[in-house]
Amino acid sequence: MKNINRRKFVNQSLKATAFTVIGSQLASNVALAEEAPFAALQFSQIALPYATNALEPSIDTLTMEIHYGKHHAAYIKIVNDAIAAENISFATEKDFFANTSQLSAKARNNGGGAWNHNFFWQVMKPGSVTPTGKVADAINGTFGSFDKFKEQFTQAAITRFGSGWAWLVNDGNTLKIGSTPNQDNPLMDISDMKGTPLLALDVWEHAYYLKYQNKRNEYVANWWSVVNWDEVAKRLN
Repeated sequence: MKNINRRKFVNQSLKATAFTVIGSQLASNVALAEEAPFAALQFSQIALPYATNALEPSIDTLTMEIHYGKHHAAYIKIVNDAIAAENISFATEKDFFANTSQLSAKARNNGGGAWNHNFFWQVMKPGSVTPTGKVADAINGTFGSFDKFKEQFTQAAITRFGSGWAWLVNDGNTLKIGSTPNQDNPLMDISDMKGTPLLALDVWEHAYYLKYQNKRNEYVANWWSVVNWDEVAKRLN
């Protein structure tokens, strides 16, 4: 009987020790999780999908080098600095823009600049052709013809006063054309224009002034030859 009691005592002691170790490990893991810094959103600059001279003659090499390497890079750095300094806790770009009204001007403007330019580089490529398939069907169904669409989009671009962007968006399966000021975009809760961006044109002077000076209309006219309609089609659901 004494051996049985001794065995029972040893087993109970081992179990108690195991529970103590496991409990300590769980408590340690919880403490580490609580101490771990929050992984805040970080914007990143995409690699250009083409060489800086690939969009010649519509967009010149020097403009691309400065636009991508200086302007866009600065937006990326400054918005990430703002996120850290202001303890902005949104985890995704979508949430960031859905709550733009809560952000500082620094975060809003540079976050928009970071995202807008990443989008802009992707919706261009060398050697554009007139869209076909679902993009052509959607454009023709909404605007009557591709030429009428181009006319309306061009007007949005050349009549945007000061700096800004022209957009084609999908809003509830309806295509819409419009523009936003500065670095605003249709994903922002403060934007008058809402929808999923399909196509964008940067009409800030730094996007065209080296080649076109004050002739924004010529810049817009030549930009049509580098639109990446395959990318637009991917974004049209």
